[in-house]
Amino acid sequence: MSEKLSKQELHHLAMNIVGKQLEDEGYEFLGVNSKLKRDPQFVALKNKELHFIIVRAITYPQDAHAYDPVFMQTIKEHAAKFEAKTYYAGVGLGHGTNYGKPVIKGEDYTMVYKGLQEIL
Repeated sequence: MSEKLSKQELHHLAMNIVGKQLEDEGYEFLGVNSKLKRDPQFVALKNKELHFIIVRAITYPQDAHAYDPVFMQTIKEHAAKFEAKTYYAGVGLGHGTNYGKPVIKGEDYTMVYKGLQEIL
């Protein structure tokens, strides 16, 4: 029987996708937090600037690129104490053959990810 990925497994998958992008773009990881509801997921340095990155695994029908502005403002205020920039990385995840269906362990998945969104 096919088993859906748990929320934690989806979160890890999203973090791996974003982490690979950050690595490819030359970010240096200072802190990584992969537990659900522990923010930010990545604290990273690039060009001598500190970055706080919030990662969310999103499933259909939610919009992967929409974030909670009140929550993100709270994170931004926290980041400001460290003179850090704040980013949101929403990764939409669905089944490989149908984005509207859940991701199944051991099967292909579909991804909707536009990269980091800076919170200004």
